[in-house]
Amino acid sequence: MKKLFSLFLSLFVLCTGIFALAQNVQADNWDTPVMTLGSSLTSEQRQGTIDVLSAKIHNNNSQQLTITGDTLVKYLNPAGNNFTSNSGVWSSALIEKTGRGSGINVEIVSYNGKDNITTITANQYRNAAVTAGITDANIYVTSAIPIDGSGALAGVYAAFNQNGNTLNQNQVNAAQNEMGTLSKITQQNEGEKNYSDAQLNNAVAQAKSDMAKIGPHITINQITNIVNNTIKDNNLQNVLSDNQKQQIINLLVNVRDSGALNHGDFKDQANKLSDTIKDKAQGIFNKVNTPQNQNLLQQIWNGIVNFFYNLFH
Repeated sequence: MKKLFSLFLSLFVLCTGIFALAQNVQADNWDTPVMTLGSSLTSEQRQGTIDVLSAKIHNNNSQQLTITGDTLVKYLNPAGNNFTSNSGVWSSALIEKTGRGSGINVEIVSYNGKDNITTITANQYRNAAVTAGITDANIYVTSAIPIDGSGALAGVYAAFNQNGNTLNQNQVNAAQNEMGTLSKITQQNEGEKNYSDAQLNNAVAQAKSDMAKIGPHITINQITNIVNNTIKDNNLQNVLSDNQKQQIINLLVNVRDSGALNHGDFKDQANKLSDTIKDKAQGIFNKVNTPQNQNLLQQIWNGIVNFFYNLFH
């Protein structure tokens, strides 16, 4: 009898373990990409969005998740937004998990030949994703109508939570604050020939990486020094106003306070993000006046000055 009871007990423990493992596998299943679709899309727009996003992956298989006003309220309102259950959602996304260490890649995909994401840039999506704690993913964003793109980002957060990667709401709030700040600064500098959104986001990505090297106890003075250095590295020191620089410092203090620096992946993702931004905008960064380029230009100028000096003397 005791042997029979022991046998049943062993089988019960084994089955419980298998069930728990199955639950964990189901909860963190990224074998299939997740497509988030705005609830305000018409039937025709919904199918068009599915077609546009499906073309970015190797097959048409994906989980589908409808994003509603309630989704916006849940993920975006804690950061200070004012969405309601009746808010419309058109922007959509496809999230495909990639191998460890690959970083965050974001592509804004045209819908019927039009880029309908009017406010949030790909680099802003990338930076927000890193701050929110998202790791190693390809994210494709589109919209059937011109819209700012908030619905797509809420969809990204919801997709990760659905697949067992619960995000820290404090980090999500910091990500939203960061995206709003960077978007505003880019709008304020529109038309400035020495400015690009890529330079700004690269400066912030580099700052995050440098902050992570120091750790969660980094001081505001240290963050300030880091920001000043990365702004200079990206040749924005004479472009950004003192107020804009302070806004960047403030958003990075929020990143620190959110707990993002407690995670080991944060530094690696920030490093990879900086590399990705520079790879995507090589033409811009080749023109940025790095110390090496400045020295070269100075040498050329000195040669011109010496030529005319010798000519007239």
